[in-house]
Amino acid sequence: MNFHSCAIFSAGLSLSLMLLTGCGGSGGSTADSPAQNSTTPNSATPPDATWQFGQFTAAENFINHCSNPRTGIDPYENQPFPDQAGSIQHEKMWLRSLTHSTYLWYDEVEDNDPKNFDSVSQYFDSLKTFQTTPSGNQKDQFHFTQTYDAYKKESQSGVSSGYGLRWAAISTKPPRIYRVAYMQDNSPAALAGFKRGDTIVAINNIDINSNNTEALINGLSPTNGSTHTFTISRSGQTESIDIAVTAGDIALSPVQNAKTFTAGEKTVGYVQFNQFISAGQAGLISAFNQFNNANVNALVLDMRYNGGGLVDMAAQLGYMVAGASNSTFSQTIHNDKQSAKNRSVGFERRMINWDTLQYTDTTLPSLNLDTVYILSTASTCSASELIINGLRGIDVNVVLIGSKTCGKPYGFTPAPNCGQVYYTVQFKSANAKGFGDYADGFTPIDSDLGATELGLTANVSGCTVADDFTQPLGNPNEAQLQAALTHIETGGCPVSLVNRPIQQSTASNHNKGVSLTLPNAIWQNNTIYTIINEQK
Repeated sequence: MNFHSCAIFSAGLSLSLMLLTGCGGSGGSTADSPAQNSTTPNSATPPDATWQFGQFTAAENFINHCSNPRTGIDPYENQPFPDQAGSIQHEKMWLRSLTHSTYLWYDEVEDNDPKNFDSVSQYFDSLKTFQTTPSGNQKDQFHFTQTYDAYKKESQSGVSSGYGLRWAAISTKPPRIYRVAYMQDNSPAALAGFKRGDTIVAINNIDINSNNTEALINGLSPTNGSTHTFTISRSGQTESIDIAVTAGDIALSPVQNAKTFTAGEKTVGYVQFNQFISAGQAGLISAFNQFNNANVNALVLDMRYNGGGLVDMAAQLGYMVAGASNSTFSQTIHNDKQSAKNRSVGFERRMINWDTLQYTDTTLPSLNLDTVYILSTASTCSASELIINGLRGIDVNVVLIGSKTCGKPYGFTPAPNCGQVYYTVQFKSANAKGFGDYADGFTPIDSDLGATELGLTANVSGCTVADDFTQPLGNPNEAQLQAALTHIETGGCPVSLVNRPIQQSTASNHNKGVSLTLPNAIWQNNTIYTIINEQK
């Protein structure tokens, strides 16, 4: 499948699974760029890879011509690897042509000679816009790559390598602050005794503020089978604690803590939703069935750490919240060369069979609500923002509790080649009203104004509330959830909680020193577009 990035495309009628924003449409879609998912064998003789300024050969001429071709059978597809003999120059030329054809801002990319870059990854880093948003942020903050193996594990198997722990990077430069945000169920981190809010003091006796960033990154982003010892400080304890943990393949648990509360006369459903991945479908169905059985009439979606995922799943979640199966959830807009791919995605009521990538006849549960409360941080991104925008597009009252979201109205289709998968922005999104201008994030506005009064802007009615690391997620005393429950009961923000200093998961800070930046995971700040076959 492909990601929002977007996911895998197939010809014919399809459902699109995007990572970030919705792509494609329930009314049908076409195959994506042939360069991205081509299975057509290439010539055994590598094509000419000479660079000429302003002259672009179609990307499919260079795909699968690799400097180090893989051999044997792809264990995920049960087909021979498509790799053929080539060079680093062929890999670079494929990226160049792919970018020129499909990149949303292709006309803002400089056509530099690929030979001026020492590696494929260095060249890929140059194939993006370096313009900025009105606030001064980089327009494209979402350009990255990962290994094919890691991509397949997460997208196809619901498995990730590591400890099963999400770090909140509050400050990446000294004094660095890395805290435990949450853990996957039954993961090595959970079994080792980590708790939400634990703050790193040292890794393998190397101080977190050390300039030895390579050793620190090896501990924070470990290889499978490696064991690392974390010295952590924990709220309420005067002495630091040492915890040894071994990395491995972790079954992801994207849906956690589904429960109900009472707020005034309302029965409130709460669920923590971490990733828009196929493994989350069953958990969401279970949670919403639980809410229906409890006669829930208010909903809190905790997506403060949800960096995005599949667009089709976002369309499903939109339906489970509000119904509206005949309404537009999202519009997907490509560059002027790819305008034939522009699509409209509806609120999707059908379950997906992830083994066959087909819709089924099973109808998803829905609460049919006209108001939803969403908990947010700067890590609320992509497909999560698509939920906010899509629901506002049909006049559902979205109440945002927390802090400004990341700002990613963009997505892409993962582009695999020669053992790597590349993510380059290929579309932007808009809701049913045509609004998609939130590149600097959605901002909660502490105001009595509703969605109608605020209008089509990135300002959303709600409460500014800091992420509270002193309480477990799903605890009614945790600040963001407490604020949501108060708002549900009273219609206003709790004065004691709003406007506290925000400590959010972000790599942005103004401290001096070396930044400790971790590799991107596929579901962090991304929207993916996948294709599901329609069956009528």
